[in-house]
Amino acid sequence: VSCCSLPSAGQAGHGKCDCGKCKCDEGWYGEACQYPTTCNLTRKKSNEMCKNSQDIICSGAGTCQCGRCKCANSEGNGLVYGKFCECDDRECIDDETEEICTGHGKCYCGNCYCEAGWHGDKCEFQCDITPWEIKKRCTSPDGKICSNRGTCVCGECTCHDVDPTGDWGDIHGDTCECDERNCKAVYDRYSDDFCSGHGQCNCGRCDCKEGWTGKKCEHPHSCPLSVEESAKKCQGNSDLPCSGRGKCECGQCTCFPPGDNRVHGKNCECDDRQCENADGDVCGGHGICSCGRCICQDGWFGKLCQHSRKCNMTEEESRSLCESADGVLCSGKGSCHCGKCICSPQEWYISGDLCECDDRDCDKHDGLICTGNGVCSCGNCECWEGWNGNACEIWLGREYP
Repeated sequence: VSCCSLPSAGQAGHGKCDCGKCKCDEGWYGEACQYPTTCNLTRKKSNEMCKNSQDIICSGAGTCQCGRCKCANSEGNGLVYGKFCECDDRECIDDETEEICTGHGKCYCGNCYCEAGWHGDKCEFQCDITPWEIKKRCTSPDGKICSNRGTCVCGECTCHDVDPTGDWGDIHGDTCECDERNCKAVYDRYSDDFCSGHGQCNCGRCDCKEGWTGKKCEHPHSCPLSVEESAKKCQGNSDLPCSGRGKCECGQCTCFPPGDNRVHGKNCECDDRQCENADGDVCGGHGICSCGRCICQDGWFGKLCQHSRKCNMTEEESRSLCESADGVLCSGKGSCHCGKCICSPQEWYISGDLCECDDRDCDKHDGLICTGNGVCSCGNCECWEGWNGNACEIWLGREYP
């Protein structure tokens, strides 16, 4: 990447590259001309833009300058980097040799990726078996290295731990051949209830109790419908059974989470939580919620009825509140109304006070952004009460579905 690299796609650079170094335009500074000399953002807004997914400003490894992180590289070696200074390649330096990955691997974002025949956090250990033997020991019955669900280290598989709590991974076995995620139905994403609570999970396969059948033991034998007919009735017009928000048994949906009547409908297709903002206000107090959509009172509009049609500002005052630090109106991705940006409805993923956020960065689970259990706020999931995890996929309530 050249020195005066573009800050983001579609934006012009702020300097010229001269013999490997940036000569910045007036009003910009930094090794890549990424920082404006004057900032129109408030300190609070600037700090919000610099917070990582754990709400730590610049990951505690840099300072926030007008909504952008300046990473602490006192030695000028560039080992701390990333949008939020989340990568620290000093973690790859071996204490004894002072080499990165002991010279036997490459460092990416603070982690060593070792050459064949070497392993360890810093690639400091050499394997005592041949590369052929290493591969043989790590090959799963289906012929894949660690079943494509783990990393082979000196003949042993380290399986990817997909349990966000870190207590127990769903993937195990000598070659990571057992994947217990196969025992979980879509609606059980936030519980430890394998095989719909009607069977035992054995190496990724459900062995059902008497009276139950189906791949996930979700279908009672007494049901007059076939498994396919039941799933079809529960799916309705959705891509997932019970819209990914409920449990399907014999063609009937039970909506989750338990006791929350905001999720309703024959196929759990109505999610009235979508009418709430991060503070829990329904349609901003200016409308009513109907099957997850706000119907606004006269004089109000917007997804959450957050915009008033009346405006007491001049056009100039309004525009000044909608301009980002680089003088672009609503980041070029929306229109300005009464000092507030209305982001382009054609690009559903654009959000933020100045349309500066891309909600495609929010984590998904079962194909649903924030698992449908929180709101996507500037690329990070803000979970509703009772939910946790990067994608709000973990149910912390006492009751399990």
